[in-house]
Amino acid sequence: MPAEMNRRALLKTLGVIGLSAELPGVLRSETIMDKANVMMPADANIFRSIGVEPIINCRGTFTIIGGSLELPAVRAAMEAASHDFIQYDELAEGVGKRLAAITGAEWGMVSSGCAAALKHLTAACVTGGDPEKLIRIPDLTEFEKTEVVIPIRSRNNYDHAIRNIGVHIIDVSTREELEAALSSRTAMIYMLADAPGQPDNPLSLETIVSLTKSRGIPVVVDAAAEVLTIPNVHLQRGATIVTYSGGKAICGPQCAGLILGDKAILSSAWQASSPHHGPGRDNKVGREEMMGMLAAVEAWTTRDHAAEWKRWLGWLDIIRQRLNGVEGLTMNVFEPTQLSNKSPVLSVSWDPGKLHLTGEELAEEVGRSAPRIAIGSMQRDGMTGVQITTGQMQPGNAEIVGDRLRAALSQKRTPAPALAAPVMPLQGQWDVAMQFLSGSGKHRFQLTQDGNWLQGNYHGTYAVMEAEGYADGEVFRLKCSYRKPGNQLVYIFVGRCQDGRIEGDVHLGEYRTARFTATRSAKPSIKRRFVVPGGPPLAT
Repeated sequence: MPAEMNRRALLKTLGVIGLSAELPGVLRSETIMDKANVMMPADANIFRSIGVEPIINCRGTFTIIGGSLELPAVRAAMEAASHDFIQYDELAEGVGKRLAAITGAEWGMVSSGCAAALKHLTAACVTGGDPEKLIRIPDLTEFEKTEVVIPIRSRNNYDHAIRNIGVHIIDVSTREELEAALSSRTAMIYMLADAPGQPDNPLSLETIVSLTKSRGIPVVVDAAAEVLTIPNVHLQRGATIVTYSGGKAICGPQCAGLILGDKAILSSAWQASSPHHGPGRDNKVGREEMMGMLAAVEAWTTRDHAAEWKRWLGWLDIIRQRLNGVEGLTMNVFEPTQLSNKSPVLSVSWDPGKLHLTGEELAEEVGRSAPRIAIGSMQRDGMTGVQITTGQMQPGNAEIVGDRLRAALSQKRTPAPALAAPVMPLQGQWDVAMQFLSGSGKHRFQLTQDGNWLQGNYHGTYAVMEAEGYADGEVFRLKCSYRKPGNQLVYIFVGRCQDGRIEGDVHLGEYRTARFTATRSAKPSIKRRFVVPGGPPLAT
């Protein structure tokens, strides 16, 4: 008890901003609670206590594996913020003013993530801060601003956050299309961050601003995975607002986003977010995340970025040294200069015909067994390989990764056996009964067959996906892909052919799994002749 009292007293006497990197070592709890509700040493892994194996992150700041690790100063600020109550609007004002002072932007805001930032900003641009409009979203009937224009190359999975408000999305590809799309109904322009001077980009930020500034149309730049620039490069180039993910390069709270720019729009965006009721009430950001995000931005200005880069390169060198001597490997270090996902990358490539292993297979192998390592795979010009990204690696990881990859790449492997003849014909139409996590669907395969190889279409609930795959004896594999602006799906069917049926699992990518059963369509094929008219119809 005395230690806890001293810790809390210490927190109350310290300013949240400027907490040293060493402080969390003092604040860290000495013990944690295990699954049997007993205390265990703090160095025990809390994820293993519930049967989940942690991952060494050599992939980057992907949310699916946790984004980034919060800085010690961020954790300290969040801990300090957890001990007192505040009025949230007052907190937003204080944080916004401080973010403006640090970054040079007109104002700042913390959201519950970068996608939430896009949602709040769209609501702000649609409503202009009018609560009557806010509580009617997503019904935009009689609203003056109902459209968002997006360059086609900026369409992505995250613009669902914009669509959640109920706006009509207009895709444009050229300056002329953009100019034609702009009207009194345009609420805002949304675009992914770009770099100046790209000759293949007809809709650069500068081009867009030149057409929108005189019309007073806000331009929102999504810089989620970028490093933070102070003064902000996108605002300097004319953007109205720029958004960042807190849980990526900035190493703030994973459940936080950073918004910088126009104070009036950000004030309306805050109005559209929790704790205020309306379409953003479900995107709650806590006082801990708000102060943690502010601490991350403060820390950004004092971090030794050159030393971080040097340390990352050193870790790649350790891995490369571990892999020296493995026959058939080509290794290169790439040091990106772009702002997004900026950290050194080691590429390790080889001839798959010689090692009898692909980069995708290696990534799967080391990612599914302990020690688990998340790495990227690649396939190019007849070569295969993996990529190790250092930005979220931790001390001690490089040695483990190097040894694990060396063991896997040194292993003698035999070529994959030839595919066995299919146990039954698969060409034609199949009725597919899908069993999803909590529902079902009736879908369809339309397949052609060339020996083991399959092609065709998968007719889902709404989409028709291109399908390709193969049969290996009684094993059936089919990969189905669907892509359109702002959306993509990849389904991988793996089943067993028996008694004229195919049954198995469907890997739905990020959407988990399903079960399927396919049977030959009972609908008879149409076999009848018809007359070709000799001219225009004589009656209708």
